[in-house]
Amino acid sequence: MRTFKDRLFDNTIMIILIIITIMTLFPIIHLTAVSFSDKAAVAAGKVSVFPVNITLSAYNAVMKDKLFFTSFGVSVKRVILGCAINLILIIITAYPLSRSKKEFKSRDIYMWIMIFTMMFSGGLIPWYLTVKGLGLLNTIWALVLPGAVPVFSVIILMNFYRNLPKEIDEAAIMDGAGPWYMLLKVYVPLSLPSLATVALFSIVGHWNSFFDGLILMKTQDRYPLQTYLNQIVVQFTMANSHMTKEEIERLSKLSDKTVNAAKILIGMLPILMVYPFLQRYFITGITLGSVKE
Repeated sequence: MRTFKDRLFDNTIMIILIIITIMTLFPIIHLTAVSFSDKAAVAAGKVSVFPVNITLSAYNAVMKDKLFFTSFGVSVKRVILGCAINLILIIITAYPLSRSKKEFKSRDIYMWIMIFTMMFSGGLIPWYLTVKGLGLLNTIWALVLPGAVPVFSVIILMNFYRNLPKEIDEAAIMDGAGPWYMLLKVYVPLSLPSLATVALFSIVGHWNSFFDGLILMKTQDRYPLQTYLNQIVVQFTMANSHMTKEEIERLSKLSDKTVNAAKILIGMLPILMVYPFLQRYFITGITLGSVKE
C-alpha cells in the first residue's frame, strides 16, 4: 500500500517535471509569438507568450524569395546524401573496429588515429585548401564529404557491435557465413536502434550547419537553407534602395527579431517532424552503444 510519503514524492517529481517542460517549451512559444507579431510590438517588448498585432510579414519576407525554395532543396539533398554516406561509412568502419585484436591486428592503430581526429583539428584554412584542391568548391559534395566519417557515431556503433553475444558469430561461422554476410544479414539488422541514433545525429548536423555553406559555396543558389536564412536580414538591408514601394512597406513591418524568430522556427520544423519517429530508438541506441566494459 502506498504511503503518504510515496504520494508526496511522486507529486513532487511530477511538479518538477512540469516546470522543466514549461521552461523547455517557453522559448519556442515565445519565438512563435515574436514571429507572428509586428515590429512595433516586438520593439516595445510587449510580446511574451501570445502574438501582438498578428501579422505574417516576417514569414512572407522569408517565403517570397525563390532562393528560399532552392536553398531548401539543397538542404534536403544534403541531408539525404550526407546521411546515406555517413551510415554506410559508419557501418563499414565500426564493424572491423569491433573485432578482437586477434582477428584484426591493426585495430588499435586505426582506433587511435580516429581518436586523434576527435582531439585535434587541422584548422580552418587547411580544411578549406583541401576542399578547394579536390575541386569540390560550390558543389554539394563540399557539404557532405568533409564530414563523411563522424568518429563519435563510429564509437557508438562499434561499442554496440562489441557487446553483442559472441555466440552470434560462432553460429554464423558454423553456417558458412562470411564477413560481409555477417555484417549485412546479422549485425546491421540487430543494430537498428543504434543506427537510428547515429542517423538522427547526422540529420541534425547536416540540417543545422550553415558556416560551411557560407565559405564553400560561391553563389547563393548553392546555399543550404541555414546559410540562406542566416543571410536574409543582410540581403534585405543591402537591397533596400532597389525595392519597390510595396516591398519597402513590407520591410517597414519587419525587425531583426521577427525575421530571426521566423527563420529559427522554419529551421526547426523539419527536425521536429523527424525526431518523433526516431525518438523511441534514441535512448536505446545510446544505452546499447555505450561502453560497458
